[in-house]
Amino acid sequence: MLSISGARGIVGKTMTPEIVARYTGAFGSMLRETITDRPPRLVVGSDGRRSGSCLASAAAAGLAAVGCEVTLLGITTTPTVGVMIKELGCDGGINVTASHNPIEWNGIKCLNSEGLAPAGRETAKIIARFEGSQVDRVDGADCGRISYADDAADHHVGKVLAMVDVDAIRAKGFRVILDSVAASGGPAGRQLLEALGCDLVHLHGEPIGIFPHTPEPTEANLTELAMAVGKDSAAAVGFAQDPDADRLAIVDENGRYIGEEWTLVLAALRMMQRHGGSPVAANLSTSRMIDDVCAGFEGASVVRTAVGEANVAYGIRSNGGVIGGEGNGGVIIPEVCYIRDSLSTMALILELLATDGRPLSAIVDSLPQYSMVKRKWDLTAIGGKRAVHPILKKIRKHWASAEVNNTDGVRVDIGDAWVHVRPSNTEPIIRLIAEAPTREAAEQIADEAATVAGIT
Repeated sequence: MLSISGARGIVGKTMTPEIVARYTGAFGSMLRETITDRPPRLVVGSDGRRSGSCLASAAAAGLAAVGCEVTLLGITTTPTVGVMIKELGCDGGINVTASHNPIEWNGIKCLNSEGLAPAGRETAKIIARFEGSQVDRVDGADCGRISYADDAADHHVGKVLAMVDVDAIRAKGFRVILDSVAASGGPAGRQLLEALGCDLVHLHGEPIGIFPHTPEPTEANLTELAMAVGKDSAAAVGFAQDPDADRLAIVDENGRYIGEEWTLVLAALRMMQRHGGSPVAANLSTSRMIDDVCAGFEGASVVRTAVGEANVAYGIRSNGGVIGGEGNGGVIIPEVCYIRDSLSTMALILELLATDGRPLSAIVDSLPQYSMVKRKWDLTAIGGKRAVHPILKKIRKHWASAEVNNTDGVRVDIGDAWVHVRPSNTEPIIRLIAEAPTREAAEQIADEAATVAGIT
């Protein structure tokens, strides 16, 4: 899988050390075209899954082979890589991660000198170089050096602490239950929450690289966390990270999974309480709840972008926003880095709890509610990539008189409901997401879209 989200594949099959070295070599070769007075400098981390250290070494080797200087960070969250790019004055970075994909997957996520995922045009150049094996390897004397740094988490946590009211959070002494899925978010998550004075109960905090459950932080995969929070724990909140810790799901004090869609809503609410209204970038698949939150602050607005972290980041930058994100639990706070960041988001939500005074459940229940339906189909089962264009064309034609957005697949807004159909950036599937004020209405529009598309 090659897309704006990077490269992903099955370890040992479509994601091997040789493939990784060629992909990172293509990235490094592209950098050398613009940086001619010295070797490009990059940082490389990995998300903690067992194949990560092997493939991170291959990534560093691929970069060094084209003349780049590399600093290996070890097991590191993706946002931490972004922080370290700025901290060390690097020209880019790479995290070896497949995000929420199962353990058999791994991948490469490239970042530019500003800690941003490369824009679509830049990503296309990397992919073209990779597919064409346009890797400009250098002679032995010009190979880049590989060094090591072990303080990346310190820098990241320090930036997060500088962003929030630490004293207000520490005064509450919140009990927090955190599920780090035995991956990269564990050490930094613990460091942050302890610095905020939290009484931490840490589930799967050691980054041993074997996931204790399916790693995507959805309700079905977080039953252990929900039970731990809801069983007389006196916890104020439960948090769940994905393997590279760029996404965060939330469980309220009663053990209720409130969902990833609420992560951006709550973080944006607190950010606008602090800074006032401003543009908030959110992708086309993100809940309308963010529009409702913005409606409560003068000067706030929602900028809709294509799905993908890079698209949201550029939406924030180009509109002067202070926050943005996606409905998958990924929140970007430029004050820390232009990458979705579970650490910043946990701190903001704890600050919201500390300053609001109400329990999380009461805050959530006071905001407008919607019901969302998410479905997906394997592309091979519906005719492969060639089937996508006809499917989208059918959706557009069926709702031709409605509000249609063709930025990424097709999103149609019909009154107080919407449906979004698009091919995934990270898996060989097509996604259908629908939202309406009630479950029945959301299911109805999802069924209608699936029937029209012929993918029931």
